[in-house]
Amino acid sequence: MPMKFVEITGQKLARIVQENEIPGCDLSSVGVADDSVVRINEQGDIELRRSDCWDVIGGLLGDFRSRIRHETGMEWV
Repeated sequence: MPMKFVEITGQKLARIVQENEIPGCDLSSVGVADDSVVRINEQGDIELRRSDCWDVIGGLLGDFRSRIRHETGMEWV
């Protein structure tokens, strides 16, 4: 079964992410800009699209599903 993701911008991720979910909690230090493409799987793993691959940069904790739905209105597809 293929993995399901919600794909969002770095700007939306900044509004969703909470302290301790990204090492150092500084998205720019891991390469995330407002217009970056990031995806979050159903387990809360956050991946940043690089030029040649997806790079895991952290993970959402707790009630992240409702935070994503509230901010984006999206479900996992």
